Amino acid sequence: MTLPRPRLVVLTAEGTPRPCNEAALQELADVRWATAADLEPALRGADVLLSWDFLSTALRDAWGAADALRWVHVAAAGVDAMLFDALAESSVVLTNSRGVFDQPIAEFVLASVLAHDKRLHESKDLQREHRWVHREVTRSAGQHVLVVGTGAIGRACGRLLQSVGLTVRGAGRREVTGDPDLGDIVLTSALAEHVGWADHVVLTAPLTPETRHVVSGAVLAAMKPTAHLINVGRGALVDETALVTALQAGEIAAASLDVVETEPLPEASPLWDLPQVAISAHMCGDVVGWRDELALLFEDNLRRYVAGEALLNQVDTRTGFPYRG
Repeated sequence: MTLPRPRLVVLTAEGTPRPCNEAALQELADVRWATAADLEPALRGADVLLSWDFLSTALRDAWGAADALRWVHVAAAGVDAMLFDALAESSVVLTNSRGVFDQPIAEFVLASVLAHDKRLHESKDLQREHRWVHREVTRSAGQHVLVVGTGAIGRACGRLLQSVGLTVRGAGRREVTGDPDLGDIVLTSALAEHVGWADHVVLTAPLTPETRHVVSGAVLAAMKPTAHLINVGRGALVDETALVTALQAGEIAAASLDVVETEPLPEASPLWDLPQVAISAHMCGDVVGWRDELALLFEDNLRRYVAGEALLNQVDTRTGFPYRG
């Protein structure tokens, strides 16, 4: 069954390049371009929304104008900006860009583990100071990594970390024994009971009401004083105030943060100046060509939509997790 020509709204941000396949999208659909400021009039009569500005919450504010909307696609793996009651209570289908970022983020996580264990950040600081200081480094193979989040990104992390000799466990919504990617999976809700096992704690979980501040002061206090926290999920997975306190008190050794609660990180944040913190600008999955991959994935799904076929990467609008039917 072929559906009528869809009316597609592409939500963009100022300064963001348009999708590389803009011409192909225009062949498949009647395309309107909008920013958060003019999304409401653009939405009227539209049946598809591509959130190319993946962090935007504009749809929530303009929901009253979504009088014909049937499908929303987010150009990201995380869909937390779309988790609002009106969408969850509707029949609108939500899809994401699962698969584009899995391996690049896993590589970034491995790099963060190695940079910490091999003290590369310290070496760069010493080089800048023209100081030759011999130190010993840590063997990574055999160390323990707890990956919080059992989706595609967490699984890619588990596979890559295991391949270089680290012992991996996962944390998710269900307990599992002997998972091929993540070993034994424990409950995220009981994280404080399990983090003491880990030398590195990696956060890849989606941001939902249940995972907000999942790394609390209690969880940080339960970690090893030598532990290293790596956040490649969403900033609000971590209670940032508690993290600063834990780092200053030596409750944990280090943190590698690709995401923070407020982005860009405010100039006054103490995280900037803590020597045991490595900060990057929400870029861990953004390898060269990433936007083109996002655009082509959406085009594939749009072709499916036009043909009346099932859409890939459907997400449960109530939980933010992959849709299981």
